[in-house]
Amino acid sequence: MRKDAWKPIDEHVLRTLEQLFEDEPDRLCRLTNEVAGLYFDWSKTHLNGALIESFAALGEARGFAAARDALFAGEIVNITENRSADHVAERGSGEAGAVQLAASRRLRMRALIDAVEAGAFGDVTGILHIGIGGSALGPALLVDALGRTTAKARVRFLSNIDPQAFEQAAQALDPATTLIVVVSKTFTTAESLSNLDAALDWLRGGGIADPYGRVIAVTAAPEAAIAAGIDESRILQFSEAVGGRYSLWSSVSVSAALALGWESFEEMLEGAAEMDRHFRFTEPAKNVPLIAAFADLLYTQRLGCQTRAVFPYDERLGLLVPYLQQLEMESNGKSVTAAGEPVGRPTSPVVWGGVGTDAQHAVFQLLHQGTAVVPVEFVAVAQDDGPLVDHHRQLLLNAFAQGAALMSGRTSDDPHRTYAGNRPSATILLDRLDARTLGVLLAFYEHRTFACAVLLGINPFDQFGVELGKEIASELSDGADAQSLDPSTRSLIERAAI
Repeated sequence: MRKDAWKPIDEHVLRTLEQLFEDEPDRLCRLTNEVAGLYFDWSKTHLNGALIESFAALGEARGFAAARDALFAGEIVNITENRSADHVAERGSGEAGAVQLAASRRLRMRALIDAVEAGAFGDVTGILHIGIGGSALGPALLVDALGRTTAKARVRFLSNIDPQAFEQAAQALDPATTLIVVVSKTFTTAESLSNLDAALDWLRGGGIADPYGRVIAVTAAPEAAIAAGIDESRILQFSEAVGGRYSLWSSVSVSAALALGWESFEEMLEGAAEMDRHFRFTEPAKNVPLIAAFADLLYTQRLGCQTRAVFPYDERLGLLVPYLQQLEMESNGKSVTAAGEPVGRPTSPVVWGGVGTDAQHAVFQLLHQGTAVVPVEFVAVAQDDGPLVDHHRQLLLNAFAQGAALMSGRTSDDPHRTYAGNRPSATILLDRLDARTLGVLLAFYEHRTFACAVLLGINPFDQFGVELGKEIASELSDGADAQSLDPSTRSLIERAAI
């Protein structure tokens, strides 16, 4: 990339540093977009026409269009692991061979779901879904967002190896009518396999003579699942080139499809495919994942913001923040480029947040009057089918008013009641929350993450940073001598008597 690719952005920011909200006649039109039932508003950010043009030029210098084409063509984009990234193929986008393979595996998933619904596993009233990270966060978000009142079965998600987590997940389920779904890409994940062993014992204790007969395994390594005792007929495979945090579009979401119904699962895939088409074929000035990436880079790299806060103003999206934390920070929390050189600039911000008006009474003091400037993202739903119409109206008014207050501020003779304003926020407004719009929203965040990575020159598809601590824990569990560790860690192990 040319060394001066950031220069136009720097110069424009310096010219407008005192007050970055510019009075552009067409600002609202330029910085709002509607895609597939979602309305995106960046007009309360510091983006403007000149900055968007400069960032588009940065994208051209970084080879953004070619990188995007490579993603959809099924080329090697995860260069550290020599893999493509096939999550877009799971919803029918991209390279024909990967799309066809994903479709065939989806048919197998549908057949297994049909078998469950036809009684092949007996009466099923509950599902214990075992997985960790991307093997649980995505499906849990789907069920919580879409199945609170309509789920066909009670689904509990077990990810933590903490015994309290197992007790909490299992207590609402009946072992006689519970199906176990265990998801592990490699089928070697220690937490998930330990929880599977505990679940099998729980089934035995509940009188199930053949506990393995009530287990469905989802993995990219079917031979490992067979070796663990799972019958091949109850193994669903997904591609090794689908990263865990990008995997909810695959058979990883079999629990969600069982609970929500196959039609809802397919509608979610189609919604994601709509965003795929938008991202793939829309010019930079109107491309919503790319514009979001421009805003992210403006704040992290040119205005010194180290975090971004996300606030869904809808209780059903309560799991969106932890989902995004994994998606964005595991993807782009890197310090070297794809070529292995130091990045030399900030990469992913710390993503945090909370839900609706609860968060207003917890953290918004800092957002309005604290010393840290934090870009804020509001996610809201325009239509609600519940009976408390005025409650929903008040919820939306709170979301919109917070954005207005952050931007405009208010002066006062009392410094304690002065709001500086000039604090950025973006708003994403869904027409309604259903399977299709949720698919659009989650695919938007995926492509935004990818766009940021390309503009930074990093690889968003590996996650070696999660491995070292797990390796040390595994070695200690296998009997390694703790004497090689630092004094603090040795002392903690001794104090806990483990």
